[in-house]
Amino acid sequence: MTVEASALYDVPGPKALARHRLYGGIALLLIAAVIGWVVYMLFHTGQFTYGKWMAFEYRGVQELLLRGLGNTLKAFGWTVLLALPFGALFAAGRLSDHRAVRWSCTLVVEFFRAMPVLVMIFFVFVALKVQPLWALVTGLVLYNGSVLAEVFRAGVLAVPRGQSEAAYALGLRKTQVMAHVLVPQATRAMLPAIISQLVVALKDTSLGFLITYEEFLHAGKLIATNLDYDLPFIPVVIVITPIYIGMCLLLSWLARTVEKRSRRSPRARGGAPVAEAGVALGLPPSAQQ
Repeated sequence: MTVEASALYDVPGPKALARHRLYGGIALLLIAAVIGWVVYMLFHTGQFTYGKWMAFEYRGVQELLLRGLGNTLKAFGWTVLLALPFGALFAAGRLSDHRAVRWSCTLVVEFFRAMPVLVMIFFVFVALKVQPLWALVTGLVLYNGSVLAEVFRAGVLAVPRGQSEAAYALGLRKTQVMAHVLVPQATRAMLPAIISQLVVALKDTSLGFLITYEEFLHAGKLIATNLDYDLPFIPVVIVITPIYIGMCLLLSWLARTVEKRSRRSPRARGGAPVAEAGVALGLPPSAQQ
C-alpha cells in the first residue's frame, strides 16, 4: 500500500508537513473569523431578540410548520414512488433493440431533462388545472425520472460486457440477463447517483410554494412575512435550514447502509450473478459453469 501511494506522489518531508500544518491553521482561522463575523452581525442586527423568536412559542405556528413538513414529505414520497419506475421504464426503453422504442424513449428523456422544473410545474398547474400537490409531483417526476433513466442506463452499460455474454451463452433471454445479471451488479454503481438525485428532488419540493402548495418553505414564508412577529426572516431560516439538511443527511446515511449491505451480497460480486441466474432458472450444472 505504501509503495502504491508513493508511486502517485512524493511523500512529504518535514518542511512540507510544516507548511501543510501552517496552511491548515490559517484556513481554520479564516473560517472561524467568517463564522464569528456572521454571528456578530446576527446579534448586531437583533436577529436573536425575543420579539423575533416568540412566534415559535405559539401552537398555531408549530402546527403550521409540522403541517408544511408533512406536505413536503408527502410530495417527496409520491415523487420517489413514481420517478423510480419512470426512470427504470425509460432506461429499459433506451436499451431496447427496437429502434422505434429506443428513439421514442430517448426523445422523451432528453425533452424532460432539458425543460426547467418550474416551467413544467407551472404548465401542469395553470394549463391543465391540476391541484397544487399533483402539479408539483408531476413536474418533479418528469424531470427527476428522466435524469434517473440516464443514471440507470449508464449503470447497466458500465457492467463488463463479459457478464452479459456469459449469461447469453447459458441461454438466458435479454429480460432475464437484465434482471438476474446486469441490474444486481449495476445497483452498487448507480446508488450514489440515485441518492444524489433524490436529494435534488427533496429540495425541489420547495418550488411548491410558488403554486400555493402549503409545503415546508411555504409555511416558513407565512411566518417570516408576518408583521405581528417583527418579520422573523432570519429565525425562520435558522429553524428550517437544519431540518432540510437533516433530511438530506438521512438519505445519504440510508444510501451508505444499503451500499454496505450490497457489498456483503454475493449478487454484487463479479461473476456470481451469472451462476446464480443459472441456478434460479433451473439450468443444469454443466451450463452454469
